[in-house]
Amino acid sequence: MAYSAANTALWNVIEQLGLIAGAILLANFLRAKLGFVRKSLMPIAVMAGFLLLILKYAGLVKLDAAFMEMLVYHGIALGFIAMSLRVADRGTAAEKLTGLKSGAVIVSTYLIQGVAGLIISLGLAYTVMPGMFKAAGLLLPMGFGQGPGQANNVGSSYEALGFAGGRSFGLSIAAAGYLCACVVGVILLNLLSRGGKLSAPGAGADERHEESFFQDRNEIPISDSVDKLSVQIAMVLLVYLAAYLLTKWLTAGIAALSPGLAGTVNTLLWGFNFILGSALAILLRALLEWGKRKKIIMRQYQNNYLLNRISGFFFDIMIVAGIASINIEDLSGLWLPFGLMAAAGGIVTWYHLKFVCRAVYGGYYYEGLISMYGMLTGTISSGVLLLRELDPELRTPAASNLVSGSSFGIILGAPVLALVGLAPKSALLCWLTLALAALYLALLVLTIFRLGRKRGWGGRAQPPSDRLRPTAFPRG
Repeated sequence: MAYSAANTALWNVIEQLGLIAGAILLANFLRAKLGFVRKSLMPIAVMAGFLLLILKYAGLVKLDAAFMEMLVYHGIALGFIAMSLRVADRGTAAEKLTGLKSGAVIVSTYLIQGVAGLIISLGLAYTVMPGMFKAAGLLLPMGFGQGPGQANNVGSSYEALGFAGGRSFGLSIAAAGYLCACVVGVILLNLLSRGGKLSAPGAGADERHEESFFQDRNEIPISDSVDKLSVQIAMVLLVYLAAYLLTKWLTAGIAALSPGLAGTVNTLLWGFNFILGSALAILLRALLEWGKRKKIIMRQYQNNYLLNRISGFFFDIMIVAGIASINIEDLSGLWLPFGLMAAAGGIVTWYHLKFVCRAVYGGYYYEGLISMYGMLTGTISSGVLLLRELDPELRTPAASNLVSGSSFGIILGAPVLALVGLAPKSALLCWLTLALAALYLALLVLTIFRLGRKRGWGGRAQPPSDRLRPTAFPRG
């Protein structure tokens, strides 16, 4: 084997990862040194992605588009597997109920984003843009609600079904969502703080908040014959290998039984492989817990601190690669739907969350509202960043609700993924998807309000926090 630069297959991975690493460090430096960048609350990974995108179009760096797409595809699955392997905190019944309601809030927001997006794409397809891909509107919840990983996967599958530029369109929607989370979110925070209406969390706040420990009780030692980090990475990679083999077996079986069905289902299985990976990770976690109860396994192998760091690493790489791989040229002729969907996404998300969050986060309404808005236009990181401006010490459960709600959202969101695969098959199915999404949205909203307001930390119902006056917000 040749080890020189002439062997591009050998050095291309290092070159591309090095560019991503350099962009992350540069973004981190700019955020630390420039006050206006720091005040923007834009996540470093998002800023790094835009830096690489600018450098690419300036001709200063050369990015391997196929490699970047591969990083996005694998990054989302590996990140979710690492999250799913974490040892679960056994919360109270009230906390689990709030997690369920938070999941309903998250999925209902996906649905209202999807309904708004479909109305735009269908409206344009039957009026001024007859060549418009009718199911393109479903990339709005994938980009805003789910982020660049899902926008990349669904956009690529739609591109294969005839949506020219679908992948770049989806990634651009995701990038617009980040800007909405950072720019609009900061504006909303400024409206809240105008006149000194923001104050420290009230005395009745729950002072418990989730912390990760590097060495928890009964875990494998930090220093052993194998490094603890190596064990965490080994479990993540093993689960992903199992997910790949199982998906390969399932798709081969479906193709043998029904080639017609395989054309639809197999694309979904490969596109949403992170769901199967997460399910297998939860299964492995359950097996390890069973082994501990039966005294077959004497130590706890997962370490939540390291698994959080692993998932954060893969998500950061995924975000940088996803934004950097956007092809502006692919958006030619799509600027009208892009602008309409980006604006609609920010507006409907805000007003929908204002409506449903009052029924869920009675004692910490604004914290729940702002954190959910940040996450459902960007990611969990942007949701937490905005939340810290209201609740610096994370005394309210708002931050943990983002995580627990996302877990329930995977289950409640399964029908949404089915609709995403159904819509592009025909115009009739696209209209059917719109009707089913609206019906499921109404069902979830009804469920949220039927479950009633969240019980307060002391076990009694609490009204919306009065330390942040509603007059600080624009009225809906």
